[in-house]
Amino acid sequence: MRMPRLTLVGMAALACAMPLSAAAAAPSYMGAWTLTGAVKAPWADPVHPIDPSEPSRLIGKAVVFKAGEIDGPRSIACQGARYAVKDYTADLLFQGAFGEMRLRDKRVDPAKIAASLGFTGPAIKTLETGCEIDFHFVNEATAEIGLNDHVYTLKKRTLSLRGGGGAHH
Repeated sequence: MRMPRLTLVGMAALACAMPLSAAAAAPSYMGAWTLTGAVKAPWADPVHPIDPSEPSRLIGKAVVFKAGEIDGPRSIACQGARYAVKDYTADLLFQGAFGEMRLRDKRVDPAKIAASLGFTGPAIKTLETGCEIDFHFVNEATAEIGLNDHVYTLKKRTLSLRGGGGAHH
């Protein structure tokens, strides 16, 4: 049995379009990110010095969100990730560190601390991973994580369509 040529062309076009539809439906956090910076965390205990060399080992490294897995440096990588996007208030950021700071000192304002790290508004999109680290989004292309008394910034990698396409920036 021969299929009409038009049907085969139509089926081929549909097959080509399917991956595009699946990619368009992927959550915005999926894909590659780069650790671009680090600052001393607001909750860091001044009595216990932090390792100043740690950020230099992580800055520039890739973190890739895949289905059920986070690929990246050992301290961030995770097998068996279970993603859930939630809206957090400032006191819940970084495993509740800002809320704990407020419990110790009522003058502490978690919203002001969050704002000093770039977070705005009462609801902060957070990716719970089921792993050690949650990712808090400043915006769609910028996330922050807390690790060893540092706050690390991650930037979403995007494909460049200029000058050779496929380059990451």
